[in-house]
Amino acid sequence: MPADDEGATIMVKLDDLLHERRMTLTELADRVGLTLANLSILKTGKAKAIRFTTLAAICRELECQPGDLLSYSES
Repeated sequence: MPADDEGATIMVKLDDLLHERRMTLTELADRVGLTLANLSILKTGKAKAIRFTTLAAICRELECQPGDLLSYSES
């Protein structure tokens, strides 16, 4: 039986990781080959999905694990 996901939230901690790494969003966008606009959508939590290849590229450049970037919260 599927779980009721209403009210559940995936939070993106990209801003925190960028700050810790002293890296700008523009620099990360250049390194991973994404547009600044698309990366900004992810950073602000407005993204509805992320490709594993994108997630892997971000983790590679920020030297982190997916769990460092994403967290789950039941509201």
